[in-house]
Amino acid sequence: MKQTFKAAAGTMLVFSLLASACSGNGSGQTGGADSSGQQDPNKPTELTVFAPQSPAIENLETNRFTKKVEEKANVKIKWNVVPEKSLEDKKQLMMASGDYPAVLLGGNFNKADQLKYGQQGAFLDLKELIDKHAPNVKKAMNDLPYLKAAMTAPNGSIYAIPKINECFHCTYGQKMWINKSWLDKLGLAMPTTTDEFYEVLKAFKEKDPNGNGKPDEVPLTTSYDMWAGGVDSFLMNAFIYDDMDSYFSLSDGKVRLSAAQPEWREGLRYLRKLYAEGLIDKAAFTQNADAVKQLASKPEQVVGAVSTALISYLYTANDENPRHKEFEVVPPLKGPNGVRLSSYSVGAGNGQFVLTNKATKEQQIAAMRLADYLYSEEATVLTSWGFEGEGWRRANAGETDYNGKPAQYAVIPSTKTAQVQNDSWQQLGIMLMTNAIREGFVAPKDPLGNDGYEYRLWKESKKYEPYGKPETVYPSDVYIDPADATLAAQLRTTIKDYVKSSMAQFITGSKDIEKDWDAYIAGFKGLQLDKYAAIYQKALNK
Repeated sequence: MKQTFKAAAGTMLVFSLLASACSGNGSGQTGGADSSGQQDPNKPTELTVFAPQSPAIENLETNRFTKKVEEKANVKIKWNVVPEKSLEDKKQLMMASGDYPAVLLGGNFNKADQLKYGQQGAFLDLKELIDKHAPNVKKAMNDLPYLKAAMTAPNGSIYAIPKINECFHCTYGQKMWINKSWLDKLGLAMPTTTDEFYEVLKAFKEKDPNGNGKPDEVPLTTSYDMWAGGVDSFLMNAFIYDDMDSYFSLSDGKVRLSAAQPEWREGLRYLRKLYAEGLIDKAAFTQNADAVKQLASKPEQVVGAVSTALISYLYTANDENPRHKEFEVVPPLKGPNGVRLSSYSVGAGNGQFVLTNKATKEQQIAAMRLADYLYSEEATVLTSWGFEGEGWRRANAGETDYNGKPAQYAVIPSTKTAQVQNDSWQQLGIMLMTNAIREGFVAPKDPLGNDGYEYRLWKESKKYEPYGKPETVYPSDVYIDPADATLAAQLRTTIKDYVKSSMAQFITGSKDIEKDWDAYIAGFKGLQLDKYAAIYQKALNK
């Protein structure tokens, strides 16, 4: 998954925070010590905490969950906030000037920055503090197979704690949604191969499935600004693994650029065929998500299939918009050479909790209490759904969860229309949201009903699970050497842009896949593909 859970429309949670700007670097602020320097166990330790703000939270100082956290961790938080959209700029200025507080929460530090600031001494090594004062974090590092490696730098230090936000349907995000009512009307089975998918799209175009006597059907549409949207997003995985980001894949542990392989060329040939025969929306490379929604909202249904993670990009998933019920996902297709892959995204992501060298010994221990509570199931539920009896309740006897087991919790549908609240942090900073917690909620009786969307996404994603092959995926939680980080970022951008622009040209026909392929491959030399791959291979081998 890429960093944080992207929840579906209608069930989506807001992930960040708000407050007014205030200052303070946390240096020398113990708050819980008496005049002799001894800690009073009944007096909370004061912590200055830097965090991004969101307009969805009224005031972090008075926030109800803040009070709960302070009580549980025996701390008093003094907030130092910045508008969310200004986080990156403020973070860089703050670190460059040295004017930063004791705790950085929601700082979104990538692996290269963690190493850089850790080696400079600005970020403290949390390894011993976790071992002594954070049993929840320590347990999570043992329980989650990817977490310890994701947190541990090549030198053995731990400079940041990530937010764990597992989401099963996010793991398999690159989906193809198809109009099942059209399949049924035309007497067509759900396609299982690329050839069958071609025949289905052709039937959508030629056999008037919407029954209005007009050739107005758009067999396949998409947009690159939708989550996991794009012409290649789902279909290329029937030829070679396509993550749509780095375009890396692994073969026997060796890094390769999927977009420079012969299998990619075969995939382009297939996509070119679909496009040339009018089976792919001509606007797919240029339109935005709003244009796709407008297309889907026409009085006559014209959309046959859409490549994206969420059908809610087209229709709000409730009874007032029944068209969403016409769609199901297409299971991963088998390509001509037997390849059948689904996207696979799992990882801890960037560091969200950092202790700096401005923290006193007492503050370090207090801050770890804070971090450890945020990694508890109680805190995770509270920061995500609010307080018991309001956003959620305990499951009743006989209620079952997503896996058919006794459920732990049930969501209480909100009747509030206000966009601003002050009861939770809405997943600010860190938490330990595992699939087990998500799947422990009561499964709605009707996945297509008003309260069933997330459960529906979970059920549909089960069709993709057998085809996720982690051994083909370049890990998301790899530490890039700080000395290579700037060059790696530059090469990533230029190579990604080159791949995407060339792909559009090959598929639309402005470049010939047969005549121009060799020139396309030669172009990677000038973009330093060998250097790019070598940096990531070195990081993988550490």
